[in-house]
Amino acid sequence: MMRFPAMQDGACAPPSPRARGEGCDDPVVGAARRQPRVRGLRWKSLVLPGPLTVASARRLHAKVQAALSPQAGRGDAHPTMRHLLRAASLLALTTALSACVVGPDYSRPSVETPLAFKQGGTREDSAAFVASRKNWRAAAPNDGAERGDWWRVFRDPTLDRLIRLVDVDNQSLRQSVANFRQARALVESAQAALYPTVVGAPSITRSRTVGTERTSVSIQGQASWELDLFGRIRRTIETEAALAQADAATLALTRLTIQAEVANNYLSLRYADSLVRVLNANVENFKRTVAITENQYNAGVAARSDVITAQTQVQTTQAAAIAATLTRAQFENAIATLIGRPPSELSLAVAPLALVPPAVPVGIPASLLERRPDVAQAERAVQAQSEQIGVAVAALYPSVTLSASGGISGLTRTGLLSAANQVWAVTAAGSEVLFDGGARSAAITASRAGYDASVANYRQTVLAAFADVENGLVGIRILARQQVAQDEAVTLARRAVEITLNEYRAGTQNFTTVVTAQALQLNNEVAALQVRLSRFTTAVSLIRALGGGWDARALPSDSELKGPRLPIDLSPAVHPDE
Repeated sequence: MMRFPAMQDGACAPPSPRARGEGCDDPVVGAARRQPRVRGLRWKSLVLPGPLTVASARRLHAKVQAALSPQAGRGDAHPTMRHLLRAASLLALTTALSACVVGPDYSRPSVETPLAFKQGGTREDSAAFVASRKNWRAAAPNDGAERGDWWRVFRDPTLDRLIRLVDVDNQSLRQSVANFRQARALVESAQAALYPTVVGAPSITRSRTVGTERTSVSIQGQASWELDLFGRIRRTIETEAALAQADAATLALTRLTIQAEVANNYLSLRYADSLVRVLNANVENFKRTVAITENQYNAGVAARSDVITAQTQVQTTQAAAIAATLTRAQFENAIATLIGRPPSELSLAVAPLALVPPAVPVGIPASLLERRPDVAQAERAVQAQSEQIGVAVAALYPSVTLSASGGISGLTRTGLLSAANQVWAVTAAGSEVLFDGGARSAAITASRAGYDASVANYRQTVLAAFADVENGLVGIRILARQQVAQDEAVTLARRAVEITLNEYRAGTQNFTTVVTAQALQLNNEVAALQVRLSRFTTAVSLIRALGGGWDARALPSDSELKGPRLPIDLSPAVHPDE
């Protein structure tokens, strides 16, 4: 006798007599209102007292067979009724068996989350946070509020317009959208395996043999259905659904990354505008210094080298300003590419970089797991790998396929619909691998290893997310202190230039000291501008590290991915654009 492998990891094994009524989540068999008799057989005797399970379905099938057997005195029951009863009992048994799903049930892997970020934010065990969790209030939805438009905190209409164009024509985002649509289609393709496949094969033949012409017609159909007795198909559906959700998270991550890149390029462009302004202002100051040196030279109190040095400063600073305009043009072209437009169609007016970056609320570390698309993507990949274990385990069990064919086939002259032309066949086939050299066991081991790898990747992604936030927080804090010190250095450098120029005019200071002071002023002004840019880009990085207002609830749910649909392929064979 063939022995099937033992049930593993949540398989729906037949319950013990003590556990009657417990098992897989199946519909409850209710009593019929009317109880027609079949030679003394009452429908009430076929009603089960509890949920339909493998054991109860088997008992139901055995009861029907015994009731309709000749030994029970009911073998002369109406043939149609006998067929209906047997079909119903077989259907009940099939339904109970198909509710069994082998393999582990998924649960989200545990990760270690700190109570608070080291560089700031709210502590999860703080009195204020605990009180806010205790004092729940009714939600007040505000559908008019902006959700996810994180760039609006910069209060820049031009930046707002540019980032909104990302959703219109960015090709990388369109590629991610297409990948998600493909993933949804794969979910539907996996669901199709739950339904029978029905094929129609009509044909008509006109022939002539020995002077006799004949016309034969065949109108036949075939249907086949693989019973998902151990959940292989359902595990595959869960896998594809998890992968589709992972693609949705990847889409959100791609969108957030492109938006952050547009913001950083735009801020760098504004930095270039401010840099050109600073350099041009210093060019004007150096030109005034050239006039002072020429006056001193004409008065005979300065050397010719002082004039040439002052003129060199002017030309060097002008060259730096020209280089800054090149950098600006490159950032403008990069922005055009990100919004999906040719560079020739985008021209941004000159404007300075703002003075103070916006404040970024942080929250608690635990909420970060629901706010980062990359964390959600890694977690969905874990479930996909978990479901693959069930697919591999299901390969240890036999497969059963039901098939049927029927129709009419014959000569038209004999009456196409006559009984002689009616054909049909019903087949039930099962298969079980008896020996495969350990291939299925190796597949299970490989799927478990893939699951472990995805869990490690998920936990590493969470750690990297915490590190990104910590880096953003420490950057915001330290750069703010650096900005104060750098602005003070700019103030002192300007004061030093003013004093040395006055001393140079009075003849008490050489021009080398003036050049040194002016170069120091320019360097400090540029450094202050760079620190300000770093503060803005760090704010963007922190917002991106916090998910940019995204939430895991934005992922498509299982009901959306596996919603009701007709088990019929109604899609066109050719794409409309082809």
